[in-house]
Amino acid sequence: MRKVLIVGAGQSGLQLALGLQAHGYAVTLMSNRTPDELRCGRVMSTQVMFHTALQHERDLGLGLWESQTPRLEGLGISVAAPDHSRAIDWLGRLDHYAQSVDQRVKMAGWMELFAQRGGQLVIHGCALPDVDYFADSYDLVLVSAGKGELLSMFRRDEARSVFSSPQRALAVAYVHGMEPRPEHPGTDAVRCNLVPGVGELFVIPALTVGGRADILFWEGVPDGPLDAFRGATSPDGHLALMLRLMKEFTPWEHARATSVELTDPGGVLAGRFVPTVRQPVAALPGGGLALGVADVVVANDPVTGQGSNSAAKCAAVYLDAILARGEKPFDEGWMRSTFETYWAQAAHVTKWTNAVLGPPREHVRNLFEAAGGLPEVADRIANGFDDPADFEDYFYDPARTDAYLARATGAARAAPAPAGRGRPAGGSGHAGVG
Repeated sequence: MRKVLIVGAGQSGLQLALGLQAHGYAVTLMSNRTPDELRCGRVMSTQVMFHTALQHERDLGLGLWESQTPRLEGLGISVAAPDHSRAIDWLGRLDHYAQSVDQRVKMAGWMELFAQRGGQLVIHGCALPDVDYFADSYDLVLVSAGKGELLSMFRRDEARSVFSSPQRALAVAYVHGMEPRPEHPGTDAVRCNLVPGVGELFVIPALTVGGRADILFWEGVPDGPLDAFRGATSPDGHLALMLRLMKEFTPWEHARATSVELTDPGGVLAGRFVPTVRQPVAALPGGGLALGVADVVVANDPVTGQGSNSAAKCAAVYLDAILARGEKPFDEGWMRSTFETYWAQAAHVTKWTNAVLGPPREHVRNLFEAAGGLPEVADRIANGFDDPADFEDYFYDPARTDAYLARATGAARAAPAPAGRGRPAGGSGHAGVG
C-alpha cells in the first residue's frame, strides 16, 4: 500500500486525501485546526464553485451539502457610472448551477469523514522541519497549505508571475437578511459589481454555519477608498464600513442590504496577498521532495472567483496522475509533468484574472455593454467562469471581440428572442431571467 502525506486540509488537500483514501492509499493528513475549531473560527474565504469543480466533488461522493445550498442559476455584471448609477447591468444564465459552501462547514465535515473512513488525521501546525522529518516515511509528500512558512519552500516562478505587490485589498462579511434583486426576485445568482478605478463588490448567496446567507466581498484598489479595513476594530465595525462603502459606490446593492446582520462574530475577514505562480517542486533539507498543490503553486487574486474551482481541478489532475503512476516512484520528473498538466488549465485562469485586474480596456467594456442586449453574449461570459479557456476566443484581443459581437448580433437579428428573455420597457439594459 502506497503511503501519501498531505500537509494542509483545504479544498485541494482534503479532496485529494479522500480521493486517494477511496482508492486504497494510506493517507496521512495534517491540519493545524480540528474540525470543531474550524466550525467555530473565522471565515477562511469566499468561494463560488461552478459546474466542473462541483462535478469533481460529486465524482468522489463529496457533495454532502448540495441539497441545502442555494442553487446559483445565473451570474450578473453591473458597472457603475460616475454618478454611481448602473451604466451596465445584466444577468447571464449558467448552463449548470453553481454553489457556495462556507469552507468552515465543508472542511470540518470532510475532515471528520476522512477520519471516520480510517484516515490518519494529525492536528499539528506543520513547519519545514516537520515536512523534512516525515518525508522519508512516505512515497509522496504533497503540500497544500497555501499560507505561512511552508510557502517559502516553493520558489517564485518569475516567468509566470506578473505582480510583485497585492493588486486588491480584500474584505468579506457573511450576512443574514439580504433581500433579492428586485428585477429577478426568484433567481439566486452571483452578482459582480464593477466600480472602475475603485474596485469590485461581489454578492454571493451561500450556505454557512447558520444556514443560508449572503457573502459581501469587496475588492479594493490599493490605497483607494475601499482600502480601509485595516482600521476596522470589531466585526460590527467591519460590517458597518462595508455597508457605508456599498451605499456610496453600489447603492443598488445597498438598497437590499439595509437590514443585514452578521451571521456570526467570525463572519468577517480582511487581508491582501501577492498573486504568484511558484515552482511546483521543493527540495527538502534531508534530500526528499515535496509537490505543491493548488494555491501553493498558483495563487491568483480572487477577483474572478476561481480559487476553490482551481483547487478542485488541481486535486482532480493530481489524483488521476497518482493513480496512473502505479508503483513507479514519484520522482521530480513526474512531479513537474503532473504540475504542467494542471498548468494547462490554470494558465487560462491566471491570464484572465490578470487581465481583469488591469485597467478596463475599451473592447471589454464594449463586450459588457453588448451583453445587456444580447443574451447569448451574457450567457457565454457567465459560463466562462466555469471554463475560463473559452475567453481566449473573444475576450483579450479587440479584433476577436469585434468579430464575435458581429456574429452574435447577426444571429440575434436572424432569430426571435427566446421566451422569458425579453427586456423590460424603458431601455434599462437589464436582462430578464424567467
